[in-house]
Amino acid sequence: MKSVMIFGTFDILHPGHIALFKQARGYGDHLTVVLARDVTVRKVKGSLPLHDEKQRREILAHIDLIDRVVMGDTDNAYRIIKRVRPRVIALGYDQTAFVDRLEEQLKEFKLPAKIVRLKPHRENKHKTHKIKRLLAQQL
Repeated sequence: MKSVMIFGTFDILHPGHIALFKQARGYGDHLTVVLARDVTVRKVKGSLPLHDEKQRREILAHIDLIDRVVMGDTDNAYRIIKRVRPRVIALGYDQTAFVDRLEEQLKEFKLPAKIVRLKPHRENKHKTHKIKRLLAQQL
């Protein structure tokens, strides 16, 4: 089995997320989504997500493209990689959080995982922060 791992907040699911899951799934036959914890989202993005981690996890669990949803580690973002040991790590086209030491961590874990960058899907339209901004304007 060739396992693929992706990371994200996945707060307001939209077609860009579905495209991301499809692309990632194309690199293997088992897709694990690492869901960012609320505390991590606040640290990285400066605010809490609209939906809490329990709600986001439940929503993701209903997507057939995803085989497993695991919660991210609040102390060490890389620890989950060591535990799951994916063959491929798929990063979003604009993902910057926790990627700076990713290759170094893979070497430390003696894990020969391939790192791939996924392509954007209509990034001018399907971006969570843009959807949130649009919703806020309509309220």
